[in-house]
Amino acid sequence: GRGFAFQRKQKIERQYRKLLKKGRKVHSQQDNQFTDTYPEHLKHLYLAEEEMLKKRRRAPDNSVLSEEKLNKAADKYVFSYRSVMTEGKFKKKTSNQKAKEEYEKIKAERARKKEEAEKRKQQREAAQQLYKQKKMEAYKILSKKTKRGQPNLNLQMEFLLQKIQQNT
Repeated sequence: GRGFAFQRKQKIERQYRKLLKKGRKVHSQQDNQFTDTYPEHLKHLYLAEEEMLKKRRRAPDNSVLSEEKLNKAADKYVFSYRSVMTEGKFKKKTSNQKAKEEYEKIKAERARKKEEAEKRKQQREAAQQLYKQKKMEAYKILSKKTKRGQPNLNLQMEFLLQKIQQNT
């Protein structure tokens, strides 16, 4: 809201006001001139700014309507403090409030992603640990030797039988 486009717009408005004071040019000619000279890539910013300024100028004219709205709001929310205030105050948020909300959203999203990554990491580590444990048990059973150093075929056959029974 307060970037280079806004500053440029302010500068143009100041120049326009100077010219009006001097009485050199007519109001309608100035509006047409400035709208035509907007850079194409920034035109949407200037037009949006013009709309906001027009709405601000119209607000005092519609004071009777705003009072009616205020009365209706007061009827609905008799005990509410905010209903007594004007509606515009609470509808529009400042750029700082918007930035804070966006920051909080981003912060929450990052925290959620971090938690998910941590859960995935823990699950992966648990699965790896379980896999290593099973592998070690199998290795111990299969690597047993008899007194003379020969492989113990009975244990190997039992291990294979257990593996077949688990699969079926």
